[in-house]
Order: sequence, then C-alpha cells, then structure tokens
Amino acid sequence: MTNLTAVLEFRLLGFSSNAHCQILLFTVVLVIYTLTILGNIIIISVVTLEPRLHLPMYKFLQNLSFLEVCYTTTVIPKMLANLLAKRKNISFSGCMAQLYYFISLGATECYLLAVMAYDRYLAVCEPLHYGVVMTAESYTCLAVGCWVTGVFTGFLPCLMVSRLRFCSDNLINHFFCDISPLLKLSCSDTTVTEAVIFILSFLVLASCFLLTLVSYLLIILSILKIPSASGKRITFSTCSSHLMVVTIYYGTMISMYVRPTYNLSSELNKAVSVLYTVVTPLLNPVIYSLRNKAFKKALEKIVIRHHRLHSL
Repeated sequence: MTNLTAVLEFRLLGFSSNAHCQILLFTVVLVIYTLTILGNIIIISVVTLEPRLHLPMYKFLQNLSFLEVCYTTTVIPKMLANLLAKRKNISFSGCMAQLYYFISLGATECYLLAVMAYDRYLAVCEPLHYGVVMTAESYTCLAVGCWVTGVFTGFLPCLMVSRLRFCSDNLINHFFCDISPLLKLSCSDTTVTEAVIFILSFLVLASCFLLTLVSYLLIILSILKIPSASGKRITFSTCSSHLMVVTIYYGTMISMYVRPTYNLSSELNKAVSVLYTVVTPLLNPVIYSLRNKAFKKALEKIVIRHHRLHSL
C-alpha cells in the first residue's frame, strides 16, 4: 500500500493531553475492560458447563459474549497503551487491520442481536412451533451465517478507505482508527467512498434494527395477552432491558455511520464512540444473563459444585 499513500503510520490524538486526566481515564477504562472480559468469560463458561443451558437462546448468548471479548479487544488495549505512551502511533497496516476487525465484529453483532430477537419472538409468540423451527441445525446455520456475513461486510469499507491517499498530515483525532476521522484526514476525493459506506451502513444497521425492533414489539403485544400481572411484569422487565441495550447500541451506531457526510465534531464523535466500544459491551452480560433466573441458578450450581470439590 506504500505506493498508494505517502503516510506509513498515523498518530492517534486520543483524549485530553492532561497527564492527570489520562491516568484517571486509563484507570476507569481498565476497570471497565476487566469487568467486561470477566463477565463475558463467565457467561461462556457457565453455558458450556451447564447442560440445561445448551439451548439456542443461551448458545446465541455465548456467541454474543465471545464477540464482545473480541470487539472490545480490537480497540481498548491499544487505547489503554496510548493513554500512557508518549508516542501514540499506529502503522498504516495496523490501522487498516483495526478498522477491518472493528467493522466486521460490529456488523456481526448487529446480525447476532437481530437473530437473538427472532429467537425470543419464536419462543414467546410461537411456542408450539419453536422446537420445530429452532433446531440445533437451525441455530448452527444462523450463528455461522452471522459470523460469515460479518466477515464479508468489513471487506468493502476497509478496502475503499485503504485506497484513499493520505498526504503529509497523519494526525487522527480519535482514540482508534475509525471511518470518520480517516475520511476527514484523506487528501483524496472521498465522495464515492462516503456514499458506498453510507449505503452499506444503512442496509446493515437499518435492516437489523428494524428486524430486532419488530420482534420485540410482537413480543410485547404477546405479553399484553398474559392474564397474570406478575407474569407480565417479569417478562416486560426482561424485554425492556434488552430493548435498552439494543437502543443504545443501534442509536449510537446509526448516528455515527448512517450519515451522508461525516461532519460530527471530533469530541462528540469520540464521546459517542466510547458508548458502543466501552460501555455497551459491559452492559450486555449484565442485561442478557445476570437478570436471567435460569442462568443465575446455573451459576450458583457451578459455584457450589466447585466449592464442594475444593473442600474435600
């Protein structure tokens, strides 16, 4: 790519240059990252160890947890290193690799959230057909389809950005290699690239969000027919929590990528990016598992079993 660009590395400006602010931010992000990794590893382990959780719902959750670990690791370790480093540089190839994995994993999460919403719709609204429709083969096809489609989704945007010309300026006003600051930095005509990314982002985000939203709306309508007030309250609580995470994730992603021009201020851009790269991956294990009674019972069972084995 050296014949296509005069820039061999970029410098990530990140957040405030104040040393005290950077140390505070480093501590906060490190704690959140650690909790995110631990929370998602716990989910993966519990679903693997507990046979009663070997159901499509929890298998999808296991996929989501593994994805969150990969997704946050794409951005946060480099962000933490730059908060303490004097030279906040990243090579051109490293920048493009980070951009590719970020887009691919982000797209995979959209597909996975939509599939999880569809799974819940079948379980709540079509319980008699659930066992027939959501078989082990169906789950495998849907899960693999999410990952494979996500992998291919990242190719075109990354290829188009990598072929832009970057001249003398190599300062990226962000904490990772994202599309918006790279387009602002390029000295090429980015009109076609912006249009293609806008169309692709709209198709992926809007379609997945619409499918997810419709699924949960149908679930809520089905819940309204439940005669028991306690049953309504419990199910509504779960759905509202799921919708909260989905709304935060899609809201921030749509505001960032489904725009014909990338004119959002750099500071607001970074603030919004923190929501879906740092905060949302921490919320997912809490919302999707720790509020689930079956999961909590399985976790307690594993902890008690582990304690008994070590007490012998």
